[in-house]
Amino acid sequence: MSAVAEVHENVPGSAVHLVPALSHTDPVGDPFLRTRFALPARPHTFLRRQRLVDHLDQALRTPLTLLDGPAGAGKTLLAADWASGLGPGPPVAWLTCDVGDCRPGVFWAYVLQALRACGAPASEAVGAPADAAGVDHRLLSALAGELNDRERPVLLVLDEYDRVTDATVAEQLEFVLHHAGPGLHLVLVTRTEPLLPLHRYRAAGDLTEIRSAELAFTPEEAAALLELHGLSLPVQAARNLVDRTRGWAAGLSLSALAARESSDPELYLKEFEADRSTVADFLLAEVLKRQTRETQDLLLRVSVLERFCPDLANALTDRVDAEPILAGLHRENAFVERLGHSWYQLHPLFGEILRAHLRVRLPGQEPELHRRAARWLHRHGFLPETLAHSAAAGDWDLTAGALVDDLAIGLLFTGPSSENLARLFSHMGPEARSPATHLVRAAHDLARHDLDHGLARLRHAEEQLAHEGNDAHDAAARLSCALLEALAARLTGCPPEVEKAAASAAELRQEVPVHLLDKHPELTALLMTHVGSTLLWAGHYEDARAVLTSVAGAPGGACTALPREEAMGHLALLDYLNGWPGRAERKALAAVSEADRPGAPRPSGSGIGRLVLAAVAVDRNELGLAQALIDEAAELPSGTPDPVLAAGRALAAARLLMARGKVRDAVEAADPAVPAAVDSPWARSHEALVTSAAHLAEGRPDEAAEVLRAVSGDQPVCAVEAAAIQLAARRPGAAFDLLDSVHAEGRTGPAVTVRAALVRAGAAAAAGDGAAARKLVAQALLDARRERLRRPFLDAGAWIRPLIATAPLHELAAGWLTPAAPAQGERTLPQPPPAPLVAVELSAREHDVLDRVARMMSTEEIAADLCLSVNTVKTHLKSVYRKLAVNRRGEAVRRARDLRIL
Repeated sequence: MSAVAEVHENVPGSAVHLVPALSHTDPVGDPFLRTRFALPARPHTFLRRQRLVDHLDQALRTPLTLLDGPAGAGKTLLAADWASGLGPGPPVAWLTCDVGDCRPGVFWAYVLQALRACGAPASEAVGAPADAAGVDHRLLSALAGELNDRERPVLLVLDEYDRVTDATVAEQLEFVLHHAGPGLHLVLVTRTEPLLPLHRYRAAGDLTEIRSAELAFTPEEAAALLELHGLSLPVQAARNLVDRTRGWAAGLSLSALAARESSDPELYLKEFEADRSTVADFLLAEVLKRQTRETQDLLLRVSVLERFCPDLANALTDRVDAEPILAGLHRENAFVERLGHSWYQLHPLFGEILRAHLRVRLPGQEPELHRRAARWLHRHGFLPETLAHSAAAGDWDLTAGALVDDLAIGLLFTGPSSENLARLFSHMGPEARSPATHLVRAAHDLARHDLDHGLARLRHAEEQLAHEGNDAHDAAARLSCALLEALAARLTGCPPEVEKAAASAAELRQEVPVHLLDKHPELTALLMTHVGSTLLWAGHYEDARAVLTSVAGAPGGACTALPREEAMGHLALLDYLNGWPGRAERKALAAVSEADRPGAPRPSGSGIGRLVLAAVAVDRNELGLAQALIDEAAELPSGTPDPVLAAGRALAAARLLMARGKVRDAVEAADPAVPAAVDSPWARSHEALVTSAAHLAEGRPDEAAEVLRAVSGDQPVCAVEAAAIQLAARRPGAAFDLLDSVHAEGRTGPAVTVRAALVRAGAAAAAGDGAAARKLVAQALLDARRERLRRPFLDAGAWIRPLIATAPLHELAAGWLTPAAPAQGERTLPQPPPAPLVAVELSAREHDVLDRVARMMSTEEIAADLCLSVNTVKTHLKSVYRKLAVNRRGEAVRRARDLRIL
């Protein structure tokens, strides 16, 4: 670097103001270099940053000021601009230091000459150093005394003070500063921490500091700087450039100069290759080439790392000297940034340039460096970085092995990194043949419901593990196998296989280190979700409930989000099958809310909650909402669904079509169309109900009754529906037999009791027992009103309408099943929908969106106003519609006002 500059200093266009010739010579006999006493002139592209100038004003109130930053940070021009703007303030003695100033005599001779140049000379009593190698202590005492006696203090700026490395000079400077009292304000402009007792000045409040972080340009300042270079760019483009350069002044200026020569400056600043730019020339000359050969080698090797510590750097260099080198580089502001706890990172641009230089200086070494880094990181438990570096090395056996050894195979299915891991392993070639690579491939296939390939690869892995032996080292791999076996059993609807996998996992958990199990709760949560889903498919309700409830409360945050969501969705389905629509709605809303979290993955099982909500909406005769929910579920990633999800989709779709009178379409929709090792009693019963209802609607009561032989009292909701069909087919005896076979045991809810009461009421009405019918309908209305169950009454038949029209029953139905009677003289107005069973709770962001909808703002306007993407606003609107049970913006606003949300 030149003697007068740093950032804009190294940019074309800089100049210096010269002082008049001085007649003295230094102790060596050489004439004083006048340029060293001149304040550097600011180029026309210099940007005054008032926040820094204001901070520097504190230098006039503290003895010591430190401007500490890397090369090109803009320190020198900042100090010069500030000093030149002091006007009639204190005299400013400027000295640009040189390597020769390490000799005390030369240094103090130049300081005295700087004082003369600014009009504040020392008296002849102070004298001048006669020896370049030393200085008389009497001279320093006399100088300090004269400065202390001054009425107007002197401002001494020592630019490029990092060149003065002699500890003796530092001690002498501290002596003079201390004894000069208020007569001297010292400003050090440096790349490195000076050898002064800064802690004492800091503790006493006598130190003004401006360091790298404060010197960095903000996006707004960067945009203004680009304007000075003739580039008018949006702030976002400047922000992107600041992110890449970390606000480094030289990087911004040099990039701007190069961008001016480009036909598309904005594109250039976004995509320029750092290693092929003037930035590279600057950093190589000012930083890398100033280092020793050993330090250069270390910097080149660690450039493959996002972050590093001394031990990791030593692993890449085969040396043991990284700790002092890294500490020194950080102290020297050599673009090595401390992260804390002995970890460091390279400035992004410096890292880019070093990696390009690495390929020239050490060709072919990059993969090996990544491999060494991966092994060290694996030993020390840094899994994400291990995977990244082993993949960069092309060592897929190491990559997959690290994932499996860490018991992290569940992260391929759930958690915020699942998509990144899928992309990473998508590059794995067929040459990787270890058990771990087979397991990763099997997980990839099973996650996409490719059973044939997934099971084949799982068998390869298990065979290799069996051949290699059953030592404790393989426990994590065998536990991963158990997880995949459970998933395969779930997809094939096979309870014996899932129970076998769960038992194997329970044994293997004893062999796996506890800290790995604690570190990866998602594995257990996923495993138990597969078990619970398979038990639900098989109709083992209570066992499924126990398992799924444990998953719904699993710890782990984002990593267990998918299993928690699926568990809540399955529990909602369980409640629905047992006749508890309100409970089902609450759990389904919890599942959907988990799936709709910002940043949540979109797994194949995430539609179950929406399907349960759709089925509940059908029971409440909210058919438009039901259709919207089914459509939303259909938009989610699917492939070949697992049996429970397929049956849930068939159930909701068929019930909706039946409610709309589309009987033949309902029969077609009722078939889940998935192969399963074991039949599901509830899925089979629901399919039978739809088929039977179709036969009945088409005038075939005998065929309808025959189909219902598959329905038993073990499926309460199905049994009472079947009883209703038998009654409609004029088989009251068969209807009552079905009702009597229902195994209630306290687990059946209002959907069962309401339908059962209506079947009995229909039979009583047919037998002419109007009193019994009214009593049963009254009880049904009481039970249904709490849950807003409208569909059972609409499906009951024509006999019920005259009963509900009678005064006592009409009062029970008014306002939720039938319109409320208007008061005398009052006009009949459309009734608002009743309040939902579950209190509507909108998130803060959903409320913000709804508030702007009420102000007639468009989706795009809301997105701009809230600084969100349009898609995010649409997601919030969908959630609002679902919670308010509406389909349109206007309905949402009216509903919210009715509920006093707005």
